[in-house]
Amino acid sequence: MMRKFYKMQGIGNDYIYFDCMKEPIDNPEELAVRLSDRHFGIGGDGVILLCPSDIADCRMRMFNLDGSEGKMCGNGIRCVGKLAHDLGYVNGDSVKIETLSGVKTLFLNKGADGKVCSARVDMGAPVLSGADIPSTYTGESVVNVPIEVDGKTFGATLVSMGNPHCVVFEDPDRVGLEHYGPLFERHPAFPERINTEFVRVIDRNRLKMRVWERGSGETLACGTGACASAVAAVLNGYCDKDSEISVFLLGGELRITYTDQTVFMEGAAQLVFTGEIKI
Repeated sequence: MMRKFYKMQGIGNDYIYFDCMKEPIDNPEELAVRLSDRHFGIGGDGVILLCPSDIADCRMRMFNLDGSEGKMCGNGIRCVGKLAHDLGYVNGDSVKIETLSGVKTLFLNKGADGKVCSARVDMGAPVLSGADIPSTYTGESVVNVPIEVDGKTFGATLVSMGNPHCVVFEDPDRVGLEHYGPLFERHPAFPERINTEFVRVIDRNRLKMRVWERGSGETLACGTGACASAVAAVLNGYCDKDSEISVFLLGGELRITYTDQTVFMEGAAQLVFTGEIKI
């Protein structure tokens, strides 16, 4: 059958979106592998489905390049909010979206044309317990603990924002991300694999970050990774709670605020193009 798709991006984190509010798609795992290929498919970091929900305005399902389903996608959820609003499924300035990591509330910013151009997401409180990441580390939090990867010892801070993250404060342009990223992803300390952020502290309100995502490799941006990096920077004393932290990624900037109750993330959501494809 022919299905319309929406190619959308949030600071370079690009996914292929399908409106499944009225017509579902079978086997999205295989579809993600096939369509995400940048030479033989549409090209993207994965596939995201906009689906009906019994507990929210809509539900998001996200599939990585390798077909694995992700629990959460910070850049993707902003585009889901834009798509739900611009297609007329929701009205007003906010939308609630169901994910595998719970219901998230988005506050929508609109342009002069009335369409959503960016969003602020209430990402919820971070999970810091070592066992809940999950990892082999114990304790209520895992902050700057030594981890050995291919003979080099890093200081790891573990944070889950719906997806598990290992944050290390190493210059992302010098550390050798292409080498260490896959080794972190499949390190025996992380039984369900891990996303890894390599972060440089610029000052108390600015971070530079590159990310190696499990199932996708290096991407231009990662919303949950930017949140995890800001939380880790606060836990390590580099930044402050209740202050906006700008996280600079290869694809652009996200603004993160870590409070006692939650983590807020704000950034762009843009439609690149639409099309039809036979599936």
